[in-house]
Amino acid sequence: MNPCIHFGLCGGCVDQSDANRAAKREAVIRALDGLGEVADVIAVPPATRRRANFKAEKKAGAVSIGFHAAKSHAIVDMRECLVLTPRLFGLVAGLRAMMEALLADGQKADIDVTQTDTGFDVALQGLRADGTAKRAEIARWAQQLKFARVMVGKDVLVEFGAPSVTLGRAKVRLPPGAFLQPTREGEAILQSYVRDAAEGAKRIADLFCGCGTFSLVLAEEARVHAIERDGTMVDALAAAARATQGLKPLTTEKRDLFKVPLGPRELDEFDTVVLDPPRAGAVAQAAELAKSKVKRVVYVSCDPVSFARDARLLVEGGYRMSPVTPVDQFLWSSHIELAATFRLGSGAARGK
Repeated sequence: MNPCIHFGLCGGCVDQSDANRAAKREAVIRALDGLGEVADVIAVPPATRRRANFKAEKKAGAVSIGFHAAKSHAIVDMRECLVLTPRLFGLVAGLRAMMEALLADGQKADIDVTQTDTGFDVALQGLRADGTAKRAEIARWAQQLKFARVMVGKDVLVEFGAPSVTLGRAKVRLPPGAFLQPTREGEAILQSYVRDAAEGAKRIADLFCGCGTFSLVLAEEARVHAIERDGTMVDALAAAARATQGLKPLTTEKRDLFKVPLGPRELDEFDTVVLDPPRAGAVAQAAELAKSKVKRVVYVSCDPVSFARDARLLVEGGYRMSPVTPVDQFLWSSHIELAATFRLGSGAARGK
């Protein structure tokens, strides 16, 4: 395929060739440093990314909207994007017109947009809405552009319908700022990996569960206890589980696993643990897992370096790691996600 017309200027993509995929696999291999094998990269198709953080600026009456240029704060005015979904890219023209009406000359704004099943979930930063007329104008634009919800700063300005997504059989109403996988396609790849890796499990702990990307799929076959430090996401997951027929018992817990990880006695209640931590990884939790008797750990990560650190703790604790599967949801960037399964060896292997 031909590169985007902005390639080389826009900082969103570093390499729009097949070499980028190979480079990402090599980055995972380097991070693991001999710890285990790495499978081929599974990549999502182009035009599938459903989340974006747009930058907007008004100068001399005209608005530029898009992403920052490479190694610069200058905004590349977006006229093409091979990464975003057609609907999300199609919104850019409307956002440009909206910002022309709302921004003062010289003013900048950040626009976080997530495409959900019920419309766009939009969060505006750098834009003041401190008057009735301004708030009404934003609401008019929101209705015209078919936004489900608009936040200005930390406040919900208008909500025409709760932004929601489907996870497994469940419909989840997303709280403001909720974590969501960047693509539906990548989400499905990871859900399939986790479901297959957890096959036969009876009691699963889903750690760093978010709004239930894995919990709600796993609960179709097993009892699940889902833990997340963000109370709004825990509540959204619990509500979705209650409203979905046919699920096994799914319980939730608000808990900061960085500060208070599950200890071996708690972990040993489960035959399988799934974890999908933020980019920093889960070193404290991995250390506790390494001392537990959990038979199987399924680890999804968005950072090869923190994953390798945590994986080494598990291996040193007696777990055997499957080949690592890289999943590319961030096409042509430097970012890569990955997944691996750890199975507990014999007592002798653990030095017990």
